[in-house]
Amino acid sequence: MSDRIKIIVLFSALVFAISLVGQRPSAIRIGTKVPADVKRIYERGLNYLAQNQDETGSWGGQRSSSNQNGIISLCLLALVASGEDPNYGRYQAQVGRATRLLLMAQDVDTGYFGSSMYNHGFSMLALAELYGAVDDDLLWSKTPKEKRGHSIGKALELAVRCALTSQDQNPYGAWRYSPEAKDADTSAAGAVLVGLLAAKNAGIEVPDKNIQRAFDYFTGMTTKTGYVNYSGPSMFGDSIARSSVTTLILSIGKRKDSKEYEQAAKYLRDNLNSPISGSWKLYTPYYMAQALFQSNYDAWKKWNDTKVALVKGKQNDDGSFDGTYGKAYGTSMSLLALALNYRFLPIYER
Repeated sequence: MSDRIKIIVLFSALVFAISLVGQRPSAIRIGTKVPADVKRIYERGLNYLAQNQDETGSWGGQRSSSNQNGIISLCLLALVASGEDPNYGRYQAQVGRATRLLLMAQDVDTGYFGSSMYNHGFSMLALAELYGAVDDDLLWSKTPKEKRGHSIGKALELAVRCALTSQDQNPYGAWRYSPEAKDADTSAAGAVLVGLLAAKNAGIEVPDKNIQRAFDYFTGMTTKTGYVNYSGPSMFGDSIARSSVTTLILSIGKRKDSKEYEQAAKYLRDNLNSPISGSWKLYTPYYMAQALFQSNYDAWKKWNDTKVALVKGKQNDDGSFDGTYGKAYGTSMSLLALALNYRFLPIYER
């Protein structure tokens, strides 16, 4: 057999071997073609965010809101989740303004993004996803050196230190509304822990003992039936949102071998069609999408198909979505519930 024929045979064998690799793992990792409805919803939503951001980097009159940092962070995540280049893409100006505003809002001594640990957690998550993607030199290129904030990496390190200091002084090894809190709940703690896991994934040092202590809190709050208590035994009963948060953190934290993960994930699968109302109607799908994707791809696909139709029907004529904390919050959370169709953010890796 000539060398040329050998090469052809080997190449053919390689192509055949690659063809035997299942399509689903690749689809799970990088996605398939984004549905046209998702693209349309997302483009209209991003256009609303782009058109309604003010020159300071804030949205919708939220500058005086106690939730400003959290809303800015969620909008930032929505802007970069579809794969637009944050440095040169269509929304580079909006990403730049919001990132600078967020960095300048951080307490330079404590690293805290007030005014609650919810906002701090979302801010950590946004910075972790921007870290390495946004060019710090471009970000501050038009700002005098004496007026510049920290680099994204430095701000993320400070934010992580703040979260760890808060946890170390918390008797439950978790978090609640303020850094000084001596109690904890699985909702606020979930926002902080996802931020810490994203920071760790981005290369920021987060001690394993702190991660494990937080996991211990969540597994201790998970019942045999799979629902997760809020801040104590039998507190508030079952919650799809809290079971979603727990499934998500145990998934991305590589704890899928735990019985608590199985319990929470099963509860989530068994309650896919349960109605969601009240102030949780955007918060719950935001976490459900990620939890289902991480735990059961087929269940996520089925849920996603239904969710796309629901979201499409709730989008306003201007591309926005209504929300408890205003349209910027409603729009960013609605878009992020669909962002796994794009699969660009590192936190979405499976």
